[in-house]
Amino acid sequence: MLKTVFVPIHRAGWPFIAVFATIAVGLSFLWQPLGWIGAILTVWCACFFRDPPRITPSREGLIISPADGVVQLIDRAAPPPELDMGDEPRNRVCVFMNVFNVHVNRVPVDGTIAATHYRPGKFFNASLDKASEFNERQSLRLTMSDGRDIAFVQIAGLVARRICCFVSADQPVKAGERFGLIRFGSRVDVYLPDGVEPLVALGQRTLAAETVIADMQNAEPARTGEIR
Repeated sequence: MLKTVFVPIHRAGWPFIAVFATIAVGLSFLWQPLGWIGAILTVWCACFFRDPPRITPSREGLIISPADGVVQLIDRAAPPPELDMGDEPRNRVCVFMNVFNVHVNRVPVDGTIAATHYRPGKFFNASLDKASEFNERQSLRLTMSDGRDIAFVQIAGLVARRICCFVSADQPVKAGERFGLIRFGSRVDVYLPDGVEPLVALGQRTLAAETVIADMQNAEPARTGEIR
């Protein structure tokens, strides 16, 4: 029960929580109702930066969701050109995070970070398809032990103004490890290896480091879903 209520906070969030709390105290001296509003916003800020432990499926071949949120888009698209993965379209799964989701991002599969690239850009609503092309983004290319590559991209949103990436090129990583976060609303796109179909459906909710979005050992076609 205590672990459910008192979720760990990522260290990157403490400076923001301190600022929110200070403002809340100052507002309470001006007018008590403003202080309560500040307190609510401080609690929200703490919730935004929560970093709960996750249980990551560890079977070889599984590709795990890098983000909490909703599967906003499943289509075919070429990976960002800065990653030098060619212009051939791949299956892409886009997970949209709202301001109430956990925003710590997790590595989708075991491997080595082959390349990272940050590109400044605009701040369109992250749920729009054009956000993948025009918004600020941090692109990562990961090479697996069998030589296949996968790309995942952090994309800033309408209110997101800072992408944080904790990994660098040539760094070995494991599925479920933390690799970054995006502050205040955003999206993460995953470009699957050739021939790999997604196992999630549009509108499905995902948990970073836990939800399986694809299986490289699975030959079944792409799944569909419906509201029930």
